[in-house]
Amino acid sequence: MSVSGLVVVDKEAGWTSHDAVARCRRIFGQRRVGHAGTLDPDATGVLLVGLGRATRLLRFLTALPKTYTTDIVLGTATSTLDASGEVTGTYDMSQVTPESVRAAAEALTGEIEQVPPMVSAVKVGGHRLHDLARQGVEVERAPRPVTVYRFDVEPDPDRPGVYRAEVECSSGTYVRVLAQDLGMALGGGAHLADLRRTRIGSFGEAEARTLDHIDLDAVLTPAQAMRDLDHVVVDAAVAASIRTGLPLDRVPLGAAGEGPWAMLDGRGNLLGVYEATDTDRIRPAVVLTGA
Repeated sequence: MSVSGLVVVDKEAGWTSHDAVARCRRIFGQRRVGHAGTLDPDATGVLLVGLGRATRLLRFLTALPKTYTTDIVLGTATSTLDASGEVTGTYDMSQVTPESVRAAAEALTGEIEQVPPMVSAVKVGGHRLHDLARQGVEVERAPRPVTVYRFDVEPDPDRPGVYRAEVECSSGTYVRVLAQDLGMALGGGAHLADLRRTRIGSFGEAEARTLDHIDLDAVLTPAQAMRDLDHVVVDAAVAASIRTGLPLDRVPLGAAGEGPWAMLDGRGNLLGVYEATDTDRIRPAVVLTGA
């Protein structure tokens, strides 16, 4: 039988996110598998993989804030903005102080705009940027708004010019671009190395498992997968309305806030996810039939 739920994978270096999905397909013997939030092959850490009906919930997980740790190497810029690329510039940044690095990082905190890197999966003119980059083509990219909630940097005592960084940011933020912009703000260049995603929302590396240790015991239920959403528990009559995809009045349900809301039956099973409208009605975004 098909398994529906979520697994928190600790992706190892060398694996693409697609590789991790393919491995989970083999582990669970089913085709309906997807992931929330791509990790580059060289990056490690938390990758959320949905199984079965839970793949329809992945967009709510993709939108969650993310936390990363990385090394930022001052003085060298690369074509990919990380350690895997070709060196495109070197700079003497030996006079840069930890105080100036912290100040530059603070200036890159909050609501900012980023230009997506050419090595990203963003589409421009119907083509993914990383495909164009492999062909040696560079195109104009429009800046995109992102939010950096926290950008902490501290010098590595054993490696001059290297700063250990922890970044908490909104979905769609490129940490490699933060490293590049930090280097430029300090009058030189920089790239990142050893990128690790430690958290997506409340899903952290402490509960993540490597692909060699993923099995049925690692699967979270659809309700657990939506644990970061506000929950609304409904009675049998409302549950029947949800199963047929009907809009609902939010006030009697106590659906406070802006949503979305995970709708649970009395046994804690996820019936679906509802979103707000311009009225006091809420509408179904996803209904899990057979829940």
